[in-house]
Amino acid sequence: MGIQRAWTIGILVGLGAAACGGGRPAGGPAGPQPGAAGAAAGAVDYDAVYRARQDSARMRFSAADVRFVTGMISHHAQALVMSALAPTHGASAAVRTLAARIINAQNDEIALMQQWLRDRGQTVPEVHITGTELMVHGADHALMPGMLTADQMRELGEARDSQFDRLFLTYMIQHHRGAVTMVHALFGTDGASQDDLLFKLASDIQVDQTTEIARMELMLARMSAGGKAP
Repeated sequence: MGIQRAWTIGILVGLGAAACGGGRPAGGPAGPQPGAAGAAAGAVDYDAVYRARQDSARMRFSAADVRFVTGMISHHAQALVMSALAPTHGASAAVRTLAARIINAQNDEIALMQQWLRDRGQTVPEVHITGTELMVHGADHALMPGMLTADQMRELGEARDSQFDRLFLTYMIQHHRGAVTMVHALFGTDGASQDDLLFKLASDIQVDQTTEIARMELMLARMSAGGKAP
């Protein structure tokens, strides 16, 4: 049936119904009228429904989710300290570029994870970095998988030039692998990562850091062959 024909039939049906009903008797009570009051009575507040669904989605989180996010904030924070050394420790241009990318990406992810915790009424770790000193308040201070020990951080801080490049790449590969291990543990926990935002964040961390591991391994291989980091 064409659109014009369907529209015409709709009008005729409406007119027929009005004729059969006889319309509203003169002086009788008026039915709901168009206007603010009438519209409000039957209207659906779609904004409220959307907000309620968002609130419901935010409640789909587990203790394992909170542990992952809290731990990953500390994990990312140490990567920031490591990367901040590159410009002052004679790093090659390629390593400085890599370090800058890590800083940009992981600063953004820390802010996102802090907001995730805040929205769910959880303790939000606060990151404080002074030079090579890192303090994370409101978080478990146990080292997450792949994080550098105090001795490793000291060794990296004392290295310069090509030695720094090698140590940075070696230790950042270790660091990234630890982050990927954390994601695998999260995804392997029953009832965890049901929150859409957290699932996307963890998936992005896994993909990004796995890609960077391959890149850093290539850079190390070229350095070992006598070339510069690409």
